[in-house]
Amino acid sequence: MVQTNKRRAAWVAIAVTIVGGFEGLRLAAYADPVGIPTICFGETKGVRLGQRATLAQCDAMLADSLQLANRAVDDCIRAPLPDYRRAALVSFTYNVGGDAMCKSTMARKLNAGDVQGGCDEMLRWTLAKGIRLPGLVKRRAIERNMCLGVV
Repeated sequence: MVQTNKRRAAWVAIAVTIVGGFEGLRLAAYADPVGIPTICFGETKGVRLGQRATLAQCDAMLADSLQLANRAVDDCIRAPLPDYRRAALVSFTYNVGGDAMCKSTMARKLNAGDVQGGCDEMLRWTLAKGIRLPGLVKRRAIERNMCLGVV
């Protein structure tokens, strides 16, 4: 789906706010709640404990990762995506990865026109390494509401 610059600016602002808020900003690498080395706004790829980053590097990583997440959403979701739904899906994809999102029941339901069912599927994604994380429970509830347009 082709996006105008104005439409893109709207969902990007929403996605940056939600992802930044949930992930938080850490300029020094740390072990996340399940022990995965993480830095900046939740980046994990290639991160080593002891690594440091600048704010500019973190902002660039966030922009690149949101762009990748949006590309995955475009590749996998063929249903109409109002700004809040796209932002919710980009946030979700940023967190779980494009492959997981594309193979999910959520994507299947959204593409079949079942918006309620697809958005509700987000609530199932609250585990990390088999551990239910309160932060993921809260994040998924907010992403689901955004997906449904209840903001």
